[in-house]
Amino acid sequence: MNGAWKHPLPVGLRSLWLAVELSGIAINYVLRVLCRAENCRMEARVQWLQWACRRVIRVFSLEIRAVGPIPKKGLLVSNHLSYLDILVLSALTPSVFVAKREVKRWPVFGWFARLAGTLFVDRERRIRVGPVAKRLQTLLDQGALVVLFPAGTSSDGQKVLPFKSALLEPAANSSHPVSVSAIEYDLRDGDVGEEVCYWKDMTFLPHLVNLLSKGRIAASVRFCEVQHGSADRKQLARRLHAEVSRLRGPTPSHLPRARFVSNG
Repeated sequence: MNGAWKHPLPVGLRSLWLAVELSGIAINYVLRVLCRAENCRMEARVQWLQWACRRVIRVFSLEIRAVGPIPKKGLLVSNHLSYLDILVLSALTPSVFVAKREVKRWPVFGWFARLAGTLFVDRERRIRVGPVAKRLQTLLDQGALVVLFPAGTSSDGQKVLPFKSALLEPAANSSHPVSVSAIEYDLRDGDVGEEVCYWKDMTFLPHLVNLLSKGRIAASVRFCEVQHGSADRKQLARRLHAEVSRLRGPTPSHLPRARFVSNG
């Protein structure tokens, strides 16, 4: 909350801007999604979410630089640093997200996550993972791009946390494309690990308010498609973890350069 005390006027104006944007996004949901036929709602939802995220990233002065082939369907596996990850990835490509059930309880954003068709999973109870995996399989079969953060939690970005394999079963046993992405952030006037990344025992609203006090935030996303060829989900988890870890190093020379840049 230190940033809010130092810059109360910019934080207040940005908070008002965010509230206005979220109100407009909610109204737009009715027009774009609820007014569509039931069999078209999945596509309408992901398009709506992308439009909404591209609106919200302007509030955060968030610049996005993407490197590599941006996937359009299949499974996308990524490291996880912050709730900003969802804004960044959805702004780049229409997506359905898998999130931990706690996100449901987040003020406002949890409600929007439900509207977007997010799959919520209780990772502490294995018996409840099965229905989510089945729904994930259905979405893949429908041609959606499903984004999964297999670590199950976020971190400060110093390393890629180990990947859990439970929700990788649909990808391991199908021919759907699998891609990975590595997200990194840069903050001119602060500490990325403590002020952009959302982890440990941080509380959502104070973290959000402090983030609204910051200047430009830069996000870099590197993509790569993975030829996994494995029906063993645990082996696939290790392979994907290695690929994401590799992408966090110097940019591989074979990857195409930036394809999307937003300066808010």
